Amino acid sequence: MLRQSRASQSPLRCLPHRPAPALGLPLPFRTFASNIFSLMLRILRYTIYALSGILLGALGFAASVFPRPSALRDQNPATTSMIEVRNREARAAGKEPRRVQIWMPLNKISPQLQRAVLAGEDTNFATHHGFDYEAIQAAYDHAQKEAEKEAKQEGENDSWLPNMPDFKRGGSTISQQLAKNLYLSSDRSFMRKGEEALITYFMERSLSKPRILELYLNVIEWGDGIYGAEAASQTYFHKPAANLNAREAAFLSAMIPNPRTVFNPQVNPKRVARRQRIILRGMPSVRMPQGTG
Repeated sequence: MLRQSRASQSPLRCLPHRPAPALGLPLPFRTFASNIFSLMLRILRYTIYALSGILLGALGFAASVFPRPSALRDQNPATTSMIEVRNREARAAGKEPRRVQIWMPLNKISPQLQRAVLAGEDTNFATHHGFDYEAIQAAYDHAQKEAEKEAKQEGENDSWLPNMPDFKRGGSTISQQLAKNLYLSSDRSFMRKGEEALITYFMERSLSKPRILELYLNVIEWGDGIYGAEAASQTYFHKPAANLNAREAAFLSAMIPNPRTVFNPQVNPKRVARRQRIILRGMPSVRMPQGTG
């Protein structure tokens, strides 16, 4: 009786607590997934750091080798990309490279030649900021019509003008032509055109118009191994570039787009003569930049 009473008076024993089973994934799997997610985040973060470093390094390298047109304000280039290309071509053909070039300041180059070059290559040189595609396209269209008309009058039916890139250097202004001549290859790729645009942009903001024209007239090609206005004038007219008259200046300007083949006066004299006449007609209306011709 006594035992029953004590049993009835003893407290109830509590069962040990067991947490309710978790819904979803088991705990070990959830821990594994969390670790994988953290690892992926770290990999992504380090990948972004690596790519950023590579990009910054590439930009730094590009900046270190990018041409600095501002250096041309008071010094003349020792050579150009075009000259080096011609040298390599000559060596590849087993020939000794030829280079005839006599540097002249702009005030010792005939104003007639300055005007003729702008009439033939870049009529809006005085007013644009390096790019003027619409005006050059219009000039090309006009020249095409004039040339075809004169060709028919002379009894020829050939289409003597080449395509746009050959006639106007890809629709390029003098500033663009100079950028390409000084620093770039002749490849016609988007990358090369992008480099040309960047160099032209900085060139127009670093150099005056007279200096750009002076550089251009001293480095452009006027035949096999003939570079610059003075060498061209001595080669074709046996006189200094300062003494060129309008017709002689227009003749030299007519050769510029391709003096070795398409507008080589020894190969295609009639084509050069026709373009010469077109340039002569356009010379009086050319607006010259202050400080030039």
